[in-house]
Amino acid sequence: MKTATLPPLRVDSELRDAAESVLREGETLSGFVLEAVRLNIERRESQREFIVRGLAARDEAQASGKYVSAEDMLARLDASLAKARGKRAGA
Repeated sequence: MKTATLPPLRVDSELRDAAESVLREGETLSGFVLEAVRLNIERRESQREFIVRGLAARDEAQASGKYVSAEDMLARLDASLAKARGKRAGA
């Protein structure tokens, strides 16, 4: 696999010091920055996929005319939350 570089970053000394202060044993600042970039890519891809699914659900609801009211959905979520809390309390 061909490798490439990311652009160099100019940061103030406080940001660099903060980043260095949280490095784990044996971890380099370059490794930390690379992990941050990877995690941000994953997060943004997940956000994009979430939006795509939401827009598709919206379009499907508009096409079918079948909607769930906000009140019904909140009631369902409340019931699910109560059930989960009940399970956790019993554990």
